[in-house]
Amino acid sequence: MSSLPAFNHPAKTRRRFLSSAQDFAGLAATIILLEDQARAEQADLLRDAIGAGAKLTVLHHPPKAKRIIQLFMGGAASHLDLFDYKPQLEKHHGEPSNFGEHVEAFQDGLGPWMKSPFKFAQYGQSGKHLSEVVAALGDVVDDMAFIHNMVGKTGVHSQATYLQSTGFDRPGFPGVGAWVTYALGSLNENLPTFVVLPDHRGFASNGPKNWGSAFLPASTQGTMIFPQRTTPIDDLQAFADYITPSGEKDGQQLLKALNQRYAEQRPGDSRLESRIRSYELAARMQLSAPEAFDLSQETAATLKMYGLENAGSTYPAEINIPEEAEYFGRKCLIARRLLERGVRFVQIWSGNDNGFPRRNWDSHEDIERDHKPLAMGMAIGAAALIRDLKERGLLDETVILWTTEFGRMPSTQGSKGRDHNPYVFTNWLCGAGIRGGVSYGPSDEWGYKPLDRDNPTQVYDVHATLLHLLGIDHTRLTVRTDGVDRRLTDVHGHVLHDVLR
Repeated sequence: MSSLPAFNHPAKTRRRFLSSAQDFAGLAATIILLEDQARAEQADLLRDAIGAGAKLTVLHHPPKAKRIIQLFMGGAASHLDLFDYKPQLEKHHGEPSNFGEHVEAFQDGLGPWMKSPFKFAQYGQSGKHLSEVVAALGDVVDDMAFIHNMVGKTGVHSQATYLQSTGFDRPGFPGVGAWVTYALGSLNENLPTFVVLPDHRGFASNGPKNWGSAFLPASTQGTMIFPQRTTPIDDLQAFADYITPSGEKDGQQLLKALNQRYAEQRPGDSRLESRIRSYELAARMQLSAPEAFDLSQETAATLKMYGLENAGSTYPAEINIPEEAEYFGRKCLIARRLLERGVRFVQIWSGNDNGFPRRNWDSHEDIERDHKPLAMGMAIGAAALIRDLKERGLLDETVILWTTEFGRMPSTQGSKGRDHNPYVFTNWLCGAGIRGGVSYGPSDEWGYKPLDRDNPTQVYDVHATLLHLLGIDHTRLTVRTDGVDRRLTDVHGHVLHDVLR
């Protein structure tokens, strides 16, 4: 088996029911019947592929996880100031940096060695060193597995962000959530399978291309939700005064006719398929989505845990801890509510693209000024999410991945900042199938490159591990496009068994 697609309906079948459905109610009924038929057909395909005695929820092997949350720190979070403690930097702080080899800096970040402006302490039974700005994670650190020898291919934000979010360092490839959607389909027909919660201030590098569908069916792309806005999902509800129930019905009839004409002229166009499915989903979401975003159902204790006890406060112009805690915590709480309701992949972003004053992790000028509020806000929300999922019995079915596009240099840029470091950085994993309390693949004494330079961890390995936990062999989930069998992990990737249980 080279690949197992999600529940995609043939274009000719779609055209048949478009022409046969006489009104919106008939259209909805036909949709339900055809989706039931499609699921039955998919079940037959799965049974043939994996054996008649196997569970139909299994693709290539029994899964340990049903869903994924990816926390992405846009702008490049410093491993040296969060998770990767380096006593040598404290010992040699201010001395001229000597890497023992030629170093290609992104800007001019080869000043003296620079210790972290934050104090480190040990947490949990594992004794893991954490910076004071992520101390909130200390209570759950024994559930986490840190990967300290991640390497990238470039120190350019856009390319590096593509690499981490799609597996390729250039545009034109599906996001990891799109691959998961394509492979496994939906757990709830009333909500999107793949949801993206961007930073409330704007997109990180590449914007929506990080979660696009590329050559996969257009319906697999991520659905953007902005939970802090009055209308979290654009265009879901119509608020104009001139819209009436009868006008809405007439619009639906016109749309049906236009879709039918387009489908007849362009058979097999997945963009129309996606558009039709998006309208169907939107109709269902008008009832289900508002309830998922309604945090008034949460207890005061839960809101406080996520940093939302003062939600709606007015914040200063400068980057600050309460604001970061509220906005990141809100996205984490919304993510938990979405997971409970069957969303399979949620991507949460912290940090927007380059701008001043800094509202991202790209701390060229001042690590303490930028990283402190961002990191403390992130840690409060992430720790609450882990505890909350654990208490509700969802952590055993959910994988959390924390990542960023690359790390930062152990030497200074200016007097307080750090330049880009694609040569080593940190990811961490938590949840279903993950062996907690682990620090895997150390970096060298400076946090400049992996200690074992011949055996680094690459994004392909992390992606292969995520798919493995979902029951998918990453080498067998392929789609042929432009004469090439493409996959999320390109021609690379090894499952990180040392961080699995």
